[in-house]
Amino acid sequence: MKTYQGSEIRNVAVVGHAHSGKTTLIAALLHAAKMTPTQGRVEDGTAVTAYDEEEVARGATMQNAVAFVEWQGVKINLIDTPGFHMFSHEARAALLPVETAVVVVNAQNGIEPVSERVWRYADEAGVPRVVVINQMDHPKAGGGGGLSALLDELVDRWGRNCVPVQLPISGAEGFHGVVDLVTMEAFYYTPGGDGRGKVTAEIPASLSADAKTRHEALVELIAEGKDELMEEYFDTGTLTREHLIAALHEAIREDRIFPVLFSSGLGNMALDHLLDFIKAYVPSPVERGTMAVRVPTIDDASADAAPMADRKIVDSEPLALMVFKTMTDPFAGRISFFKVISGVVKNDATVENYTRRDQERLSHLSIMQGRKAVEVSELHAGDLGAVAKLRITLTGDTLGAKGSEVQIDLFPLPEPAMTYAIEPKTRADEDKLAPAIHKLMEEDLLIRFFRDPQTNEFLIAGAGQPHIEAIVSRLKKRYHAEVHLKAPKVPYRETIRAKVEAPGRHKKQTGGHGQFGDCKIRMEPMPRGGGFEFANETFGGSVPRNFIPAIEKGIVESAARGYLAGYPVVDFKATVYDGSYHDVDSNEMSFKMAGRIAFRKAMETAKPCLLEPIMKVEIEAPDEFAGTLMGDLSSRRGRVQGTDSKGRTTLINASVPMAEMLTYGTLLTSMTQGKGSYRMEMDHYDIVPQLVADKILANAKRPVEEEEE
Repeated sequence: MKTYQGSEIRNVAVVGHAHSGKTTLIAALLHAAKMTPTQGRVEDGTAVTAYDEEEVARGATMQNAVAFVEWQGVKINLIDTPGFHMFSHEARAALLPVETAVVVVNAQNGIEPVSERVWRYADEAGVPRVVVINQMDHPKAGGGGGLSALLDELVDRWGRNCVPVQLPISGAEGFHGVVDLVTMEAFYYTPGGDGRGKVTAEIPASLSADAKTRHEALVELIAEGKDELMEEYFDTGTLTREHLIAALHEAIREDRIFPVLFSSGLGNMALDHLLDFIKAYVPSPVERGTMAVRVPTIDDASADAAPMADRKIVDSEPLALMVFKTMTDPFAGRISFFKVISGVVKNDATVENYTRRDQERLSHLSIMQGRKAVEVSELHAGDLGAVAKLRITLTGDTLGAKGSEVQIDLFPLPEPAMTYAIEPKTRADEDKLAPAIHKLMEEDLLIRFFRDPQTNEFLIAGAGQPHIEAIVSRLKKRYHAEVHLKAPKVPYRETIRAKVEAPGRHKKQTGGHGQFGDCKIRMEPMPRGGGFEFANETFGGSVPRNFIPAIEKGIVESAARGYLAGYPVVDFKATVYDGSYHDVDSNEMSFKMAGRIAFRKAMETAKPCLLEPIMKVEIEAPDEFAGTLMGDLSSRRGRVQGTDSKGRTTLINASVPMAEMLTYGTLLTSMTQGKGSYRMEMDHYDIVPQLVADKILANAKRPVEEEEE
């Protein structure tokens, strides 16, 4: 395998909405470059980046996958990303190790919600973008308004700098070529061929006028903002081919122009021209120049507090690697995908893991072609590689030369949108469960696995129902751990709404010493979220000081058991203000029981009520579904806090009870035809309406009353 310098490398994340044909396009590019003998297909798992069994079964990409193309002296690293909204965090993560995002747009549907979302991600990350209108061979390509309407939509949504550098050639036989608006040449293709075209200078007469107009518009846009180019443009009315090519390359690198190209991945058309375009116009890692890093010093309390700096992406800098993905292979074990930030990494090198303060040995250095590892002897700055069986390294870690420590800030992950309770089917499954889930968590940073301290259930959280179902399937197939999923219990709580006083006396006489504890307490509500507060206002020795903690402990224990339905009582203050004791029979246990009794007596008249968790919800969906979604939220006792628009997408912010959101992901998919997404996080507790509370209490088991004498 040839070693490539940083200037010979192109790192590209292929992003876009689901079913825009990203995985098929990558498979076609590999076939056109003769990297694969046949073009793999997504549906049977033969596409290079569609190797995960769950993804093949569901027909959807769920995690990033890496492949590479060798094309005319350059190496193009391609990261295939998911297009479903619930996995868009993977697409965002793929933007960190690349210098360009290829945004694939379905020719029939135009710009869809996830395409718009990943466009924003790339904008925030400062990553140059190339737009590829894919599936141009479909009979409905261009949608209802044709090509002009599709190009107008791109300009309307993404700005006038979104400009075509090609025009598609279509006729009675459908899409079969492209016109290069830079060189003013035509490329013709045979549908179902090898993806390589025949070049001719003859542009079809039907496209000649449009091609000339769009060529002039492209030249003018490229010349804008560059004095020397504007001067040449005003003098001659155009730019020379050499100047135009160099200026377009610079404009893409500087994020000033977003070129639009056309292709058909399934029909194997315009693929060589796309590879040529990536080679000639998108920036190499060296051209991008630097990568933002943190440089911790001995004075920094944590790496997050370290100052920012730029590390040059060149071989001459100290070695630094960033791990951007972890995959678990049944045979190779844990595989760590990394980008060489700087320096040259060689096979069998020993490096420092800066994050975990330990050393790792990089044996069997590789580059990944989907699941297949191709071993290499070294990788230069800017390249993407992989290494198997590292002991301690996980996603987000940085490694490199000792004494040259740097840290990379990963993009923030969204909070999981859906949580299920998980139960192992057998005792054997229970033993396998935790280790298996932790291995999956190394691969997918969005998975959460924890025990709810109130309900004592094991909970698993993920991006949505398909995500969690895929986790369960992997547990069974990979690790032979079978589990049941069920809706989690809602962690209700109880509180009081009135200030009351109550006595608590515990008296018990047996053969020897008896038991005697007597206290009087005052209970009053606190603001929501106030928790529990205890105070002592006794005086004159009515209750010895050494027994006061026992009273508090009795109240705390009883509050934890609940009063109405067994849920913890919160947001109240308890004050002991009087009591009595016996010189012989009083002890800590007696006063703890007295505290319990006083608490329960107080609860009888303190107007107890149920509290429920209220979630802060953000829903993102196309404008046409906004009314339906807001009406549905109202039916769930939700309160819409506000809306915002981003292009043709509406963001709805609302507060909704958790109990009404347990199955929301599935219903949202149905209501928005799969185009909506949501994020949800705990916000606060609020009182449950009485009618709803009555139903909850009817099905709840009331705590056993304390004995009193």
